[in-house]
Amino acid sequence: MKDYIKIGIEKGLISFNDDMSRITYVHQKKERNYNNPEEKVQAETFLRLILDYNYPVNRIKQFVPVPMGSETKEADIVVYKDGICLVPYILVECKKQEVSEAEFQQAIGQAYSYAFAMAGELKYVWVTSGIKSDFFEVDQTSNTRNQLPDIPQFGVSIIASYKYVYEADYLPEEAGKQRFFDLSVIDQSELTRRFKQAHEALWAGGQLNPSEAFDELDKLIFCKIWDERKPRRMGEPYDFQIITVPKETEKSETKRRHIENDNLYKRVIALYEEGRKKDREVFRDNIRLTPEKIRTVVGYLESVNLGETDLDSKGRAFETFMGSFFRGNFGQYFTPREIVKFIVDVLPIEHDSKVLDTSCGSGGFLLYALNKVRNKATELYPNYAKDVRQHDRWFKYWHDFAEKNLYGIEISEQISRAAKMNMIIHDDGHTNVITSDALVSDETIIAKTNNQGFKYGTFDFIITNPPFGSTVRQSEQAYLKTYQLGKKEEDWLAVATPPQNIRDGQSTEVLFIEQDYKFLKEGGYLAIVLPDGILTNSSMQYVRTQIEDWFRIVAVVSMPQTAFMANGAGVKSSVLFLKKWTKKESEQIVNTKKSIECRLLSNNGYLAQRQTWDKEVKQKQKEKANEIKSKQKISATDAKKTEEYKSWNSDLLAEYANKIEELKSLLTDEYQQAKQKELTDYPIFMAIAENIGYDATGKKTAINELDVIGEELKKFIETL
Repeated sequence: MKDYIKIGIEKGLISFNDDMSRITYVHQKKERNYNNPEEKVQAETFLRLILDYNYPVNRIKQFVPVPMGSETKEADIVVYKDGICLVPYILVECKKQEVSEAEFQQAIGQAYSYAFAMAGELKYVWVTSGIKSDFFEVDQTSNTRNQLPDIPQFGVSIIASYKYVYEADYLPEEAGKQRFFDLSVIDQSELTRRFKQAHEALWAGGQLNPSEAFDELDKLIFCKIWDERKPRRMGEPYDFQIITVPKETEKSETKRRHIENDNLYKRVIALYEEGRKKDREVFRDNIRLTPEKIRTVVGYLESVNLGETDLDSKGRAFETFMGSFFRGNFGQYFTPREIVKFIVDVLPIEHDSKVLDTSCGSGGFLLYALNKVRNKATELYPNYAKDVRQHDRWFKYWHDFAEKNLYGIEISEQISRAAKMNMIIHDDGHTNVITSDALVSDETIIAKTNNQGFKYGTFDFIITNPPFGSTVRQSEQAYLKTYQLGKKEEDWLAVATPPQNIRDGQSTEVLFIEQDYKFLKEGGYLAIVLPDGILTNSSMQYVRTQIEDWFRIVAVVSMPQTAFMANGAGVKSSVLFLKKWTKKESEQIVNTKKSIECRLLSNNGYLAQRQTWDKEVKQKQKEKANEIKSKQKISATDAKKTEEYKSWNSDLLAEYANKIEELKSLLTDEYQQAKQKELTDYPIFMAIAENIGYDATGKKTAINELDVIGEELKKFIETL
């Protein structure tokens, strides 16, 4: 997109003071406050009239007085047909970018009141907020208006019914004929504003709630992207734009708008259905917007080139918009990009790696993995933009990865669709993002989706931030019994095995560890965000033991307490990097542990000692009952019901419980010592990050220790 302000300064049309707070329109000899949001829109519109529409600067006036009954108003910009500025030709009304749809419509009414109050034969009205524009032809005599796709350029009298065509910049210019425009690349902030404004316009009237409006906007963004990807000849108009009906064809303004809306609706639906043929998982239901609502959204997006907008800017814009909408109720679906970047950067993900996120949320981990491979493609084929053969290899390198090797599972259908759209906006990679409970078996997932890629034991990398705090209950999900961590842990110091070993429930984050283990290949990496309780609480020792059996622990990187506060979660967490043992290595670890346990039980006569103590307790209980029986002349059964016996027995059981705990503690210590000696020792990377580039509110900060930690961890992993 042109930098109109920069060009305007270079051409001497505008100037600024040192701190850019005041703008001077050189020809008008007027200085204005550039910090005013409307002034910024006005300055750019003024320059566009000169640079895009070729109007001489001496035919443009700003801040033109307009008599309105007993008071005088100011028209923002008036373009005149003559050099001495007596015959008004075009009136321009400028509003700030953040103006609502209702306020924009009010601005149209305001522009018309100015237009009909001005003397002379004013022909055109342009109302703009910078991110949305409406153009009209007016007839002051008959008090009518006709919406147009654009205003005429200087010297042009006939305006086409559309404005945007493919490769417009390469079309030859002809004197007296309208010049068309191609789609423009815009920056992140403006694209974010367009998404937000379009979304608000959909739900502000109350016909849709914000969540429904988000889904419908997603569908239209999909149509927009699909339209840009359609093959078309140079000069052929895009479908995703407002195409007007000439007043000569239909005199009634109301009927013209109805026909225009109906035609636009049909074009958009055709795009949607064409795209759905390729992947019906993207959107399962139809577009539910009225033709008028579709027109509103198209007005915000028709001029934008989403395909050629910088990938990072485009992705950040969608994620910022998506985040601002979902953050309140769906904060758990968004892992801060600083943490995502850190995890993906340190892992040796290549173009032929198979990558999975089992709780992919909005798709952040998958997008960073895709961008990592795309950047590698650019390193390998630096001249891809100029060399056709290099371009084909560059494209195949990363696109095959996106299409065949990136997988995501998300339980929320709405968030899953958002993830797919996020991937589509980043030039694909959405094909293998599915909506499913990620904790069901691979067979169930494959049967549901008919996607053979979701097989256990086939993934090189799993990068994920599972949901914390929820519990899967056996009464609700029968699959809990299929999980090793869904069963009660075996206690090697127990003298008897309990008959029921299935837990009533288990936390989701614990089950995700096991499910991710199942999905990984031998030697595959799991990077997972976990609450610190799993790593430190004594009650979670069985989980840590199981992790030892399944994985080589590569690294533990502690996050600050504030890491997820901006997303509505205050749980202290760490990132755990694990590498799956081979079956042989895992069996060797388990067998070594079992051998140590058996040896310690035997050497210490543990079971015999426990049996001896049990006999001692029973003998002492019997003697005490008989003592009370003789003293109080009651039966032995009644003796055990007396307060004297109960108090004595409580002390006795506590005494022997202490003996058992002391013995268990002794054996546990010996077990840990033996384990350290007999199991293969290996280094583990440990780090604590206190500053990670943002604070508790999500505001950016200057220090991000993950950058330094990441470089060191990357080197460490390369040595494994």
